Amino acid sequence: MIVDSLYERLLTPPTDKSFFLFGLRGVGKSTWVKQTFPDALRFDLLDEGLFQSYLRDPRMFGRELLRVSPRKTVIVDEVQRLPSLLNEVHRFIEERQLRFILLGSSARKLKQAGTNLLAGRALKRTMFPFLPEELGSDFNLNEVLCFGSLPIIWQSSSKPDTLDAYVQLFLKEEIQAEALVRNLPGFARFLPVASLFHGQVLNISSLARDAGVARTTVTGYIDILSDTNLAWLLPAFEGRLRVKERKHPKLYWTDAGVVRAIRREYHQIGEAERGVLFEGWIANLLRAYGEPGSALGLPYDAIYYWSPAQGGGEVDFLIQRRQEFTAIEVKAKEILSNRDFGGSRTIAELKGIKRRIVVFMGARPFLTEDGIEALPVDNFLQELRDKLL
Repeated sequence: MIVDSLYERLLTPPTDKSFFLFGLRGVGKSTWVKQTFPDALRFDLLDEGLFQSYLRDPRMFGRELLRVSPRKTVIVDEVQRLPSLLNEVHRFIEERQLRFILLGSSARKLKQAGTNLLAGRALKRTMFPFLPEELGSDFNLNEVLCFGSLPIIWQSSSKPDTLDAYVQLFLKEEIQAEALVRNLPGFARFLPVASLFHGQVLNISSLARDAGVARTTVTGYIDILSDTNLAWLLPAFEGRLRVKERKHPKLYWTDAGVVRAIRREYHQIGEAERGVLFEGWIANLLRAYGEPGSALGLPYDAIYYWSPAQGGGEVDFLIQRRQEFTAIEVKAKEILSNRDFGGSRTIAELKGIKRRIVVFMGARPFLTEDGIEALPVDNFLQELRDKLL
């Protein structure tokens, strides 16, 4: 467990194994790896001189590695800038048993270059924005929903200004500099439209129409959001119950502050957006706590959402562990009414349902007569910490 400035990060590295570490820009990858592996040899490809020298002659990287003693640890930061270096990484893992830690904010160019060369030789880890457990007594739900919890933003004295600069930096350095799209203005138009789909079932045709780009282009743009760790897709669960079910995935952005900044919304949260931001935050908590290597890792196999195609009775998250399921609904309110338990009651007939939970903003937990658990945020976070879900 390593401190990022003031806060303890809970990522646990694989023991004696090479691994990729992905995550949004500004999430703290470089800081964490420097503090965790202070004696490692480090190659930072953001160093333009170093980058240009390897670009001209990738073999130079291998010649420098020849000076490294066997079984030593080597860090390559921003490895996606030069995927060709993975050939040398592969060779030195095999021949010299070097351990590589490969940092990247995007897996896109690595996929295109054939990262499968390292299949079985390098694991994959992801670093997420600060978790409540990492922020400790500084955790503030309203602040997280308003500005997110990326370390680079959280520790800023002016969060709105830093968020605005962050979005511009993403477009310039992540998208334009890496040549991930041919039509940068089109992608810039797409982003605020896609931000409106945060926590929504993905409708590619609608998104393409509103952004003014082709449907196939939008599909590629969604892949870019995923590959750059900016957003991710939650698949629909097909329980084959008596109702017709949705099959399209939901889109979730990784950080609430970033999704609001893309829309240039820096004001305090209104009631109209609180619900989707709260749901998105819970979605990202479940994803982060279920990530392999997390010190708080949940032992589940998959996560879905479930919804009848005709609407009504949706379950926001369905966690699967073997043949058992935990259904989770999220309500951004302090007092629950009978209709807030609709999804949990509709899915009760699914075989293997073990627990049905409604997470809300009230102060005290309670149990309904038909066995649905209503958990305030603090109680739900404790369930995550205790790995009870």
